[in-house]
Amino acid sequence: MFSASQSSKAQFLDKARQAREERRELKERERAAVQVQALIRRFLCRCRLQREIRREVEDFFEANESGSSKRSALSIFRIARKLLFVFNHKEDKERFEKLCRCILNSMDVENEPKVWYVSLALSKDLTLLWIKQIKDILWFCCEFLKQLKPDILQDSRLVNLHLTMLVTFTDTSTWKILRGKGETLRPAMNHICANIMGHLNQKGFYSVLQILLTNGLARSRPSLSKGSLTAIFSLALRPVVAAQFSDNLLRSFLIHIMSVPAIMTHLATLTPERLAVIESHDLLRKFILFLSREAQCRDVCVCLEGSHTLCLLGNLVYLGSLNDKVLEEETAHFVGVLIHMLSYCQKYVSQKKSNLTHWHPVLGWFSQTVDYGLNESMPLLTKQLQHLWGVHMIRILFSDVLSKKLLENQEIAQLPTQPVSPQNSLPMKNLFKRAFQKSASVRNILKPVGGKRVDSAEVQKVCSICVLYQTTLTTLTQIRLQILTGLTYLDDLLPKLWAFICELGPQGGLKLFLECLNNDTEESKRLLAMLMLFCDCSRHLITILDDIEVYEEQISFKLEELVTISSFLNSFVFKMIWDGIVENARGETLELFHSVHGWLMVLYERDCRRRFAPEDHWLRKDLKPSVLFQELDKDKKRAQLLLQYIPHVIPHKNRVLLFRNMVTKEKEKLGLVETSSASPHVTHITIRRSRMLEDGYEQLRQLSQNAMKGVIRVKFVNDLGVDEAGIDQDGVFKEFLEEIIKKVFDPALNLFKTTSGDERLYPSPTSYIHENYLQLFEFVGKMLGKAVYEGIVVDVPFASFFLSQLLGHHHSVFYSSVDELPSLDSEFYKNLTSIKRYDGDISDLGLTLSYDEDVMGQLVCHELVPGGKTIPVTNENKISYIHLMAHFRMHTQIKSQTAALISGFRSIIKPEWIRMFSAPELQRLISGDNAEIDLEDLKKHTVYYGGFHGSHRVIIWLWDILANDFSPEERAMFLKFVTSCSRPPLLGFAYLKPPFSIRCVEVSDDQDTGDTLGSVLRGFFTIRKKEPGGRLPTSSTCFNLLKLPNYSKKSILREKLRYAISMNTGFELS
Repeated sequence: MFSASQSSKAQFLDKARQAREERRELKERERAAVQVQALIRRFLCRCRLQREIRREVEDFFEANESGSSKRSALSIFRIARKLLFVFNHKEDKERFEKLCRCILNSMDVENEPKVWYVSLALSKDLTLLWIKQIKDILWFCCEFLKQLKPDILQDSRLVNLHLTMLVTFTDTSTWKILRGKGETLRPAMNHICANIMGHLNQKGFYSVLQILLTNGLARSRPSLSKGSLTAIFSLALRPVVAAQFSDNLLRSFLIHIMSVPAIMTHLATLTPERLAVIESHDLLRKFILFLSREAQCRDVCVCLEGSHTLCLLGNLVYLGSLNDKVLEEETAHFVGVLIHMLSYCQKYVSQKKSNLTHWHPVLGWFSQTVDYGLNESMPLLTKQLQHLWGVHMIRILFSDVLSKKLLENQEIAQLPTQPVSPQNSLPMKNLFKRAFQKSASVRNILKPVGGKRVDSAEVQKVCSICVLYQTTLTTLTQIRLQILTGLTYLDDLLPKLWAFICELGPQGGLKLFLECLNNDTEESKRLLAMLMLFCDCSRHLITILDDIEVYEEQISFKLEELVTISSFLNSFVFKMIWDGIVENARGETLELFHSVHGWLMVLYERDCRRRFAPEDHWLRKDLKPSVLFQELDKDKKRAQLLLQYIPHVIPHKNRVLLFRNMVTKEKEKLGLVETSSASPHVTHITIRRSRMLEDGYEQLRQLSQNAMKGVIRVKFVNDLGVDEAGIDQDGVFKEFLEEIIKKVFDPALNLFKTTSGDERLYPSPTSYIHENYLQLFEFVGKMLGKAVYEGIVVDVPFASFFLSQLLGHHHSVFYSSVDELPSLDSEFYKNLTSIKRYDGDISDLGLTLSYDEDVMGQLVCHELVPGGKTIPVTNENKISYIHLMAHFRMHTQIKSQTAALISGFRSIIKPEWIRMFSAPELQRLISGDNAEIDLEDLKKHTVYYGGFHGSHRVIIWLWDILANDFSPEERAMFLKFVTSCSRPPLLGFAYLKPPFSIRCVEVSDDQDTGDTLGSVLRGFFTIRKKEPGGRLPTSSTCFNLLKLPNYSKKSILREKLRYAISMNTGFELS
C-alpha cells in the first residue's frame, strides 16, 4: 500500500513538471512569434521605407531632368541624405550616378548661389553635415572607381564622372561661389578641401588611384583618355602639394603612383602639361632626396617588392632623362638611389628555373609571379630603362671622364681624296670622316701612369657610376646586350675610361687593382667594379666590331692601346690564378675574374686570327715551364687553372711537350707501351691497295676506342691478291694513314671542299650524296685523331673557322661567325660587310632572310629563319642578316658533318688536351711547324745505311745542295718527298718517327733486295758496279727513307734530286 501511494505521487510530480515545461515552451513560442513578426514588420517597413525613399529620389531626379525648375542646393542635400541612408552599391548604382550629375550640374549654374551645392558649406547649421555628406559621396566614388574597367566604353564614362566629382570637391579653383566678393572665403574653403583630402587619404585614396591607373595603363595600348589621366594625376598630386611635400605623402606617391608601369611615358604622350607641373614643383629632386636616405628607400622597395620597384626605377630614370639640371646637381644621390633599387630587385632574380620561379621579360627567372598587366607594359618599361644607357644620360653621368682630352695635337693632315662608291659608303656616321678625324689628330697611346688619389671625390663619383652600370648588367639579365651596346655607342667613352684607370694610384693600373683583390673594403669593391665594367663593355665592343673597324679604322682603341690593355689583362689574370685568388673565389671576385678573362681571351683570339701584338707578347717571362710541369705532376690547383684558362702564357713548344706527355701517360695507363714484362695488344688489318679507303673504313670503324689508340699493323695486298713484301714496324701503318688521309681530303671525293683563295679544307655541304656520309666523317675524325695521337704530321691545311669548331670555340658566347667568315670566303665576307656599311635603304636591294645556292645544277633556297624567304632585309635587321648568313655558311650547312668528325676526333684526342692551343697552333700540331726547315737539326738526327756515313762525299754534297742550292720551297718539297709532309715536326726532327734515314742503293727498287756486305763495302769506299747517272733518287715515306744512288758528280746529284722532288716519285715500300 505504501509503495502504491509513492508511485502515484511520482506520477503526479512528473505530470506537474511536464505541464510547466509545456507552458514555458508555449510562452517561448509566443515570444519567438512576436519577435519574428517584429523582425518581419521591421524588414517590411524598412523595405517600404527604402522603396518610398528610392521612389522619392527617382521622382526628384525625373523632375530635375525635365528641367521644370532648378533644384536648390538644400533639396539636393536632403535627397542625397535620403539616398545615402538607404544606399546599396548594387541597387543604387544608377541613382548614385544621377546624384553625382545633379551635384555637378548645380556647380555649373551661373550666378545662383542657392543652387550651388557647395554653398551649404557656408551654412552654420549644415556645414558639418555637408562635409560628412561630401566625404561619404566622394568615398563612394572611389569605391566605384576601383571596380570600373576603363577599356569598356560605358565604364570609361563613369570613370570620368567620378573623377570629375573628386576633382571638383578636393580643390576650390572651380567653385563659382568664391569669385568676386567670395574670394575672402577661399582660405576657409581650402581648409575644408584639405579636410576632405585627409579623410580620403586615411580611407586609402592612393590605392584607389593606383588600381585605376594600373587598369588603364598597364597594357600595350592605354585605355585612359587624356582628360582621365590628367584628372588622376592632378588628384594624386594635390595631397602632396597641400602637405608641402611631407615624407609621408611623398612615400605614398612613390609607392602608389610612381610605381605604375611607365606612367611617366604615358603622361609625356597623353598630357605633357603634367610633366611641366612635376618640373615646376621640382618633384624629381624631392623624390631623389627622399629615397637617398637608405631606410626610406628600403621601406619603399619592401612595400613594392621586385617588379614594381623596377617600374618605379623606370619612371625615375625617364624623369631624369628630361631634367638635366637636377641630374647634374644630384648625380651622387641619383646614382645611389638607382644602385639601391637595382640591388633590391637583384634579390628576386634567380639563377635557374625551379617550381618557385617565374619568367620575367627583363629580369629573367624571378622569385615572384609577374601579373599580366606588368607583362603587357614591359616594352614601355624597357624603353624607359634604355634612357639609363642612352647617349644623353651617359654624357651627363660620365661627364668627368668624357671631359678628358686624349688628343695631343690637332694639326690637320692632308689626306688624299678617294672616290666613294655607294656600296662602300658607311651607315649612320660617315666612317671616312671618322678615319680622317682619327688620322688628323695625333693621340697619346694610353699607358698606366698613375698619380690620381683613389679617395678623391672625382674617383669616388666615377666608381659609383660604374657600380650603377655593373649592377644594371647583373640585374637586368634579359636586356644585358642592349645595355652593353648603349654603353659602347660613344666611341670615346671606353678609351677615356681606360685613361682614367691608367691614372689611378701611385703607379697606375695593375698594382692598385691587385691590392684591391686582397682588401675587402667598400672602396676596393667599387674600384674593381669599374675594372669589371670596362672589361665587359670593351669585350662587347671588340666582339661586334669587324676587322676593318678594329685594324684599319681603329674605332675606340688604337692597336697600340689594345697591346697595352692585353698586357695588363694578361698580368692581372695570371696573378689572380698564380697567387691562389681564383681557387677560393666566390661571388663578385669570381665574376670579376670571368669578366677580365673573357676580355683577355677575345683579344687573344683576335690576335691569333690577325696579329696586332708583338712576338712573345702573351708569354710570361717569370713563369718557368719546369716549375709549372712539376706542379701539374703534383696536381696543384693553380697549375691546373693556369692550363685551363690562360695556356698561352706558356711557350708553344712546352705546350706541345705537355701534350705529348699526356698522350704518353695515357698510353702507359692503357698498356699500349712495350715494357720488359708485357707487350701491347696488336691489331692486324689487311688492306687491298686498289680499295684502300673502303677496306680501311670497314676494318677500323669496328675497333674499340682503346684498340684505335693501340698498335695497328697493316698488310698490303696488291691487285693480284698477293701480299706485298715488307714488315710493318709503324712505317707501313704511317704510309696507310697518309694515303687514307690523302684520299679522304681530296676535294674530288666531295667529302671536303677548299675555300676560295687560300684553298684550305672544310667539310663539303653536299657530302650527303655519299652513302653513310656521317659514319665516313666520324672515321675521318678518328684517322686525323690517330695521326695527332701518334705524332704523325699530315699535310692537311684546314680552314681557320673549322679549326675553331674542332676546338669548341664556337660554343663561346663571345664567338662571332662574321669574324671567321673571311677564312671561308673573303669575297662573300666583303659583300656582307658592304651591306653593313650601306648608307641608303637596304630594302631597295630586295634581299630576304634566306640564301639561294646552286646545288648540283638546282637552285635551292635555304631559309635563315622560319619563313625567312618572305621576310625582307631592312636597315633594322641587316646586322642580324649578316650574322645569320655567316652562321649558316659556316655552321648550319655543315653541322652534322662537323659534329660527326669532331665525335671521331675526340674519341682519340681528349678535348682538354687540345684546349691549350689556338686554331693556328692546332694546325701546326696536325701538319707540323710552318717555320723553315732546320737542316742542322735534320742532319743531327739522320741515320745512314748501305755504306753511307756523315763524311761520305755524296752525303756532304747532299747537305750542301740542300743548304746552298735549294730554295726554301725546294727544301719543303724535299721534306715532303721523303716524309710525305712538307713541314718539320713541331718539336724538331728528334721527334720524327721513324727517324730520317739515307740509304745507298745500287740497283732499281724492283731489283733491290736490301743491304749486303758487298753493297755496304762498295757504298762505303765509293766503288760503283756501273755509273748510276740514269737513275733517280727514290723514297719510302712510310720509313722516312731516302734511297740515294752513289752519284759520281755533285751536279748530277743536284739535277736528279731536283727532278725527283718536283715529279714527287716516292711512296715505294722497302
